[in-house]
Amino acid sequence: MARPIRTIAVVSRYAHSFGLLSRAKQDKLIAQERFFKADAFHPRLHTHSLKGSLKGLWSYRVDRRYRVLFEFTGADSVLYHDVGDHDVYR
Repeated sequence: MARPIRTIAVVSRYAHSFGLLSRAKQDKLIAQERFFKADAFHPRLHTHSLKGSLKGLWSYRVDRRYRVLFEFTGADSVLYHDVGDHDVYR
């Protein structure tokens, strides 16, 4: 069953990290975000929950290297925490 996302809020860290991405990476993220909004668990996103110190957060794939870290704040709303390569997990 699809889980559409209607509202995406961001923290300042995400906004800063997004601004540091190349224009090509920003465009790729925006393209992936369309799939995310239609269904947070679309297969191409590889959405999964995180463990350890990041428990409560989720991640979806922008491409093979980059990820978006987020949390569900409601049935159809999320809060983006960060975007970047695998270092965002640290």
